[in-house]
Amino acid sequence: MPEKPAITSSELGILWLTYQEKTMILRMLEYFIEKADDDKAKKIMDDLYSELDNYVDKITDIFKSEGAAIPIGYTSKDVNKDVPKLYDNGFDIMFVRLLKEISMGLHTLNINMAYREDIVLILKDLTAITQATYNSCTQYLIEKGLIARSPYVSMPDSVEFVKDKSYLAGLNPLTKIGKKRTLNTIEVAYIYHGIEANVMGLQMITGFAQCANSSEVQKFFSKGAELSKSVIKEMSETFLEDGIQIPATSGGHATRSTVAPFSDKLMMYCTSLFCSFSMGGNAVGSAFSLRNDLVAKMTIFTKDIFEYAHEGAKIMIKNEWMEEPPQMEERKDIIKKS
Repeated sequence: MPEKPAITSSELGILWLTYQEKTMILRMLEYFIEKADDDKAKKIMDDLYSELDNYVDKITDIFKSEGAAIPIGYTSKDVNKDVPKLYDNGFDIMFVRLLKEISMGLHTLNINMAYREDIVLILKDLTAITQATYNSCTQYLIEKGLIARSPYVSMPDSVEFVKDKSYLAGLNPLTKIGKKRTLNTIEVAYIYHGIEANVMGLQMITGFAQCANSSEVQKFFSKGAELSKSVIKEMSETFLEDGIQIPATSGGHATRSTVAPFSDKLMMYCTSLFCSFSMGGNAVGSAFSLRNDLVAKMTIFTKDIFEYAHEGAKIMIKNEWMEEPPQMEERKDIIKKS
């Protein structure tokens, strides 16, 4: 009996996906660490870099032991640390916080598809690292006044049950806006999170648009910025209808630099990752929203983001930037050759 069973197709897939994401994050951290002007922020990123680098090595060792090709992922060719700052005023930690939010979701999904104990332990460790870093980033940003908390609400003094189907209403064009019920706190949570994430994404993609080397990629990023603006506007209007405070931050803006710290390939992959995260967030938000108009809005957002992400995939394929995940055997071709 072998000491360890061979890895499954699912495990190969999730390790490959983790390798892509972590090597991208390492390259971006290299730049942000180089440009950090705050010791506490630099330490958060330094610590994360050391831990992630160690786990990329562990994943590489598994690929080697299984006789699998080592993915290319993202290398020193995809980052240039010797360029001016593309972002300022706390963007680095705001960005790392959102990356860790994406990582939390990925690790939670991936651990459900792993069977071998060493792989499960890697994902458990990465989850712990991700949660700790996310909390460090959040507390840092609150301390610096760079992010706002979601709106406060009066505490309920009794338990209520939904008594009428009108609780679900919101799409009837004959219904006046004032007759829609007030948002509940679960809906506020998902809408607030969506606005916060899109504000961060808008700042990120604005910087990408400024420095992209390809005019086609530049136009793609500019289109993404407009998409983020439209989502922020729609979600903010939903809040304003109920007199709810809209998230605002004074931090994390793009500078005037037009020199790229990252390759177009890396920036496209990063944007693709954010699109996937956004579609997933909208899906969860729709599942827990009980007002029909909110579900309809989130469905439209998801459609628009999917179409945008699909356009980005075509650009990546055209430029040979999309690394192909390991494939299952082509049984029909094997049979023909036999």
